[in-house]
Amino acid sequence: MLAESAYGKSRIRIVQLQRRSSLHTLCDLTVAVRFEGDYDDSYAAGDNAAVLPTDTMKNTVYALAARDGLQGPEEFGLRLARYFLDRNPPLRCVRIDLTEHAWRHITIGGREAEHAFERQGGGTRTATVEMTRERTTVGAGVSDLMILKSAHSAFAGFVRDEYTTLPETHDRLLATSMTATWRYENTETSFGPTWYAVRRTLLETFAEHDSRSVQHTLHAMGQAVLERHRDVATIHLVMPNKHHLAFDVSRFGLENRNEIFVATDEPHGLIEATLVRHGGRTP
Repeated sequence: MLAESAYGKSRIRIVQLQRRSSLHTLCDLTVAVRFEGDYDDSYAAGDNAAVLPTDTMKNTVYALAARDGLQGPEEFGLRLARYFLDRNPPLRCVRIDLTEHAWRHITIGGREAEHAFERQGGGTRTATVEMTRERTTVGAGVSDLMILKSAHSAFAGFVRDEYTTLPETHDRLLATSMTATWRYENTETSFGPTWYAVRRTLLETFAEHDSRSVQHTLHAMGQAVLERHRDVATIHLVMPNKHHLAFDVSRFGLENRNEIFVATDEPHGLIEATLVRHGGRTP
């Protein structure tokens, strides 16, 4: 018996270049489309009468971008979701996942080059639109945002047993590749400005927080977002602890004044949590 199913098209790469002025603009997205609905016959009986080809899904992404423009990832995701839902009666739920690859104009002598770009770093913007015939939810996020603080970070007072070798510390490097995803209260949000404001709140709180652990700082960051941004209903943060271990230079007759470290990726601690506005619900 078929318990559940879904199908769609992933990793649809689309770049839109606008040449409407001498200063060109560039929007670069990766899009995924996921359908859930009354498609059991295509699995159980090989009957494709209700199936929209995934190649058509891909073509629709390009066609709607050409017709209406990409704008922001959330806005484009909403248009795509509504288009698919309106035209496919068997479809119960459509999910659109979008990743924005940000570019900015190269600066020459303090002036933006009109048609030359460089890829931006500092985390990747993501968005998710999930739409049924009863409700629509819009989420956003930032992934792989590398951040580090070299003071006001400690880890002490933890459980010790016969296998514990980790020393307590009140002065360590705290580094992580953070991924944060949040859900908006409604679809009327100014998505672009809100995304940049949430990202700024996350960074400012990380920088200013007197951390007793990664958990402690993660909670403070999520709490700050919910307090400052009423459009955000819930936020989920994932913060792997990218360890920086003091290197022993005493064998060379030298002293390490907490300045020389080995950066390690594996193994790493993995800390995550979801914070919900009081009275809200988890995604």
